[in-house]
Amino acid sequence: MTLCSIGTLPTTPFISDAAGSRSSVIAADARPLSLLIQDYLNADDADKAQRALEDILRDSQATPTAVETILKAGRPYGMEPVGLQPGVPVRVGERTFRYGLYVPPSYRPTTDYALVVCLHGAGFTGDAYLERWQTRLGDDYILACPSLIQGTWWTRQGEELVLATIRAVQARYRVDPDRIFLTGMSNGGIGTYLIGVHHATLFAGLAPMASGLDEVLYPFLDNLRHTPVYLIHGLKDQVMPVEISRSIVKELTRLGYAFVYREHDRVHPVAGGHYFPREELPDLVAWFGAQRRNPLPKRLTVVRDATHLTSFGWVRIDATDRIAAFSGQLTDSRDESVVNRIYAKLEAEIVASNRIEVRTQRVRRYSLFLNAELVDFAKPITIVTNGRVSYEGPASPSVETLLRDARLRRDRRQFFPVLMTVPVDTAP
Repeated sequence: MTLCSIGTLPTTPFISDAAGSRSSVIAADARPLSLLIQDYLNADDADKAQRALEDILRDSQATPTAVETILKAGRPYGMEPVGLQPGVPVRVGERTFRYGLYVPPSYRPTTDYALVVCLHGAGFTGDAYLERWQTRLGDDYILACPSLIQGTWWTRQGEELVLATIRAVQARYRVDPDRIFLTGMSNGGIGTYLIGVHHATLFAGLAPMASGLDEVLYPFLDNLRHTPVYLIHGLKDQVMPVEISRSIVKELTRLGYAFVYREHDRVHPVAGGHYFPREELPDLVAWFGAQRRNPLPKRLTVVRDATHLTSFGWVRIDATDRIAAFSGQLTDSRDESVVNRIYAKLEAEIVASNRIEVRTQRVRRYSLFLNAELVDFAKPITIVTNGRVSYEGPASPSVETLLRDARLRRDRRQFFPVLMTVPVDTAP
């Protein structure tokens, strides 16, 4: 039996974080614990974050339960501008991009709002889509439309811009983390697929229009187990043939995943069949209104290339055999690993109380993020990997683990005070 390591980070041994070990320590900062936590979460560089974390860990009130309660409550929001806001700047690395933003005039900072992120097609901008989509959605949604030259949303830059836009909106406005949607037209639809499958646990639903996905990327559709898709495609589309969407529908059907497929035969005087008919709006908006993300499903499936080894809900693939690695243009490099779909895959399921079964392909090490909604920390936990017991024993919640992960995720519905890192036994 191979024991897993349990820790705040995959390379750090677990250090017990019981409140009793700090009960005699007086916090260096007399500020309330809630403000110390906000200092840590909002620190704009690693050094400030580390100092804030150390202040929290010295506070005798900072037990895992107390910290998680504060995290779940979220931070207070103040009033921000409402209405149409074109050209809002957002930083991605060393570059500044822009996104169009619409916030309903009725917005109140004490109420959670759904967020729709819309990706434009080639030849358009986010601001051009802003007014168009605002009239479609009405005042029930916050709307963000980022701009990217030529709409190259299949690039790493496009992926980072979408994630940065979501975080920027969440930093200013009270967004319901279980009602974030990604949609896009043409090139924007391609980005909806690609960004959506890599970050499926972030979204309540995806709505790609008049677009498609390269077949070498079909294995990533497995990631949409809990993320429904609403596809719209024109029968007479001469830019993106309808057969592309039909093929994706067949794959989603084979997987048994939730989707809606709308195929229309309308023709636009300028765009031909390559457009989104106004007649399709009511059903799509109603679909948005009915979707809610499940932040803690008991079963997860994740497929990864070597450049996306990040958390996926409560699992993460940490190390793999040699697998495909995407470039900044994703699949522009048609090497053998991409053509042959050589990716890593992990399926994890909580099959019974405190028993987690994991199956892997091309995975050497993985991590599980756990909380009291998934397991009972008062009882031993059993982890089974590929039919073999990897770990049996206790797991102790850690304030440091909880806070480090919360800073990375920025998700008010996902908090994990335990991180368990498991090597995969490859012995015959």
